[in-house]
Amino acid sequence: MSLPLEEPICLEHIFECGQCFRWSPSPRGGYVGTAYGHATRLWLAEGCLHLLASPQEFQDIWRPYFDLDENYEALTAPLCCNDFMGRAVAYGLGLRILRQDPWEALVSFLVSQCNNIPRIRTILHTLCRLYGQPLPLEGETLYAFPSAARIACLSLEDLAPLRAGYRAQYILSAAQAVAGGSLDLEALKAMDTESARQAIQSLRGVGRKVADCFLLFGLHKLDAFPVDTWMKKAQALYPPGFDQRAFGPLAGLAQQYIFYYARSTRLETRQSSD
Repeated sequence: MSLPLEEPICLEHIFECGQCFRWSPSPRGGYVGTAYGHATRLWLAEGCLHLLASPQEFQDIWRPYFDLDENYEALTAPLCCNDFMGRAVAYGLGLRILRQDPWEALVSFLVSQCNNIPRIRTILHTLCRLYGQPLPLEGETLYAFPSAARIACLSLEDLAPLRAGYRAQYILSAAQAVAGGSLDLEALKAMDTESARQAIQSLRGVGRKVADCFLLFGLHKLDAFPVDTWMKKAQALYPPGFDQRAFGPLAGLAQQYIFYYARSTRLETRQSSD
């Protein structure tokens, strides 16, 4: 499939901004990864987005996953409300918020707490290699994310090869809640953000930051605003008296531009110049 681009898309900004952990640069060009039990490679060339997918798979899986029907130029215009936000949005030009599988997003951010990105990637790749369905792609094998039902049948000993530490119990507890029906991830989509936040925080290991990451990246609730160390450093550079609530229903989108700009440019070494 080839899709002419009507607005900028940057694969590096999409996949390296901290919202997902299982897409990797391909030696053939672009990125490879999986979503919803499908694998693909995608790349940019000659003003088009190219994907390895049938037209039907593109429409059913990849078009919604990459949020391709949303106009991000229109969405980001109101975010550029001061010089700092203007720089952050310009730096992240082409970024989009993926519409990820809620279950994969939940496990990903359970694993992410007190962790670094290379280790998060390793834990998730190991989980998928051990318990996910193989997905052949261009002579290689990728792996689908294992379902909650699949993981719920496992023990902590089964999860030991992940070397996830205390997070393994969080993964197992979440899988048992989802597979057993005490937590309905689809029902959370229909809830308002605060109700969904309270529901997901009933899970073991889910605090406010993990909850807000799940709301933003797993449920596409764009008003969720995760705060971590990078966000606290970036917020110190806001104009005096600025309140993140000014972003309203797009607070989460603003957060992603701020986070990516702060982490990528290492703002702790730039505060004097900014």
